[in-house]
Amino acid sequence: MDLPEIALVNVLSRFPLKSIARFRTVSKEWRSLIDSDFFRDHYISFKSSSSLSWSIIQTNPHKLSLEIVGHHGCNTWGLDRSPGSFLRFFAKTTIRKLLVLSCTDGLVSICAEASDGSPLYYIGNPLMEDWFQLPLPPFLSSQDLDSLRKNKRFSDTGFVTKMQSGVVVSYKVVWMLSHGRLSDKLDFMIYSSETGTWRKQHVSCPHSTVWERQDKSIALNGRLHWLSEDTPSFDASSIVAYDFYGGTGSDVDECRIIHFPGSQIDEVTGDNLFQRVYRRSFTASEGSIVYFNEFHVNETWTLRVWKLVKYEDCPEAWQLSWDLKLRSLIESGTCYFPVVMHPFNSDIIYLWNRTAKGLVLFNLRTRVFSVRKEAEEDGKCMDGCSLSFNWCSEYMDSIRKYNLPEYQGGPNSLFFSQYVLPRWLHRLPRPQST
Repeated sequence: MDLPEIALVNVLSRFPLKSIARFRTVSKEWRSLIDSDFFRDHYISFKSSSSLSWSIIQTNPHKLSLEIVGHHGCNTWGLDRSPGSFLRFFAKTTIRKLLVLSCTDGLVSICAEASDGSPLYYIGNPLMEDWFQLPLPPFLSSQDLDSLRKNKRFSDTGFVTKMQSGVVVSYKVVWMLSHGRLSDKLDFMIYSSETGTWRKQHVSCPHSTVWERQDKSIALNGRLHWLSEDTPSFDASSIVAYDFYGGTGSDVDECRIIHFPGSQIDEVTGDNLFQRVYRRSFTASEGSIVYFNEFHVNETWTLRVWKLVKYEDCPEAWQLSWDLKLRSLIESGTCYFPVVMHPFNSDIIYLWNRTAKGLVLFNLRTRVFSVRKEAEEDGKCMDGCSLSFNWCSEYMDSIRKYNLPEYQGGPNSLFFSQYVLPRWLHRLPRPQST
């Protein structure tokens, strides 16, 4: 590579991806340079410490706008509005209902209902306005189709990705059919972008588990993760996980069940020594599954944060990252419930202040926190990005009761997810025959 081209690479690398996408249209030479592996690797390395745009997503969306909190103005993309505002979709046929199913590594899956009631499934990259309609599984029976429409023991909300050098190179759309409320078996229907075809996968579990929350999952590193419990109850006791890129690929495989940490029983009385304040849930941060909760221990309120480090049902599966007394939050009068961790900084936790109706950004390392209210103008958050809200208070009010262990009106669920933009421009992977 000659010197002028190297100089151009160094200049272009200083611009955000929003500008890089526009520079691709300047000339064939610039497009060829920007699309090269050399420039991509150089750019990702150069911007490795720069902030990324991301959103807190509600997992019960009934409309296309599912973002409740957005982070924009970050260095890597340079967007002047939240990532959720770029979510646009245009169908080639008349539709009467549209539902966002899930978001993973900058990609989004959508289910639309045509005017005749038939389901239409799409996956796409909203920023690139690149969408692909998925074919229905050819082996889907009329009974399966009915279960799919009614969401009865049938989940169509999962998909996972395979990343190489910061780019999504393939994805798998996962539909799950359970064998009843309490079962140790699952059936997956998996669509691969590499082959352009569906296949069935029969999966067993180490023991029977209750399937009441299979319609919500979190994807990370090629795995899907669900909440579950050993016996029918209103509070989850474990995480069920399956690796769709690292499995054996045989007709019968096994998923993982990992129980949550944080329970310590008195050997004499049988009582739980640590009184858990909130129902169990989990989130993702810095490439790991994270579980955090507040505990009442000896008249002290303590926040504990664990990272999942081993996909085995053993005490070593979870690593305790933080064990903090919440004196600063309690003395401030903050009444909150947990939301998510920052996806790129496991020192920062997001909580919802129920009394002030604001988002609490709490730095676990420095013990410094701030409150951002929806009525306020966009302000800077701890990672330097601008924060914006979209009907956040209404959603938080609708789910707050489900976070309390004493609530008996239904099982807890995954109420939040994260829509994280990638570190590089990439189009939607497609089957070679498409």
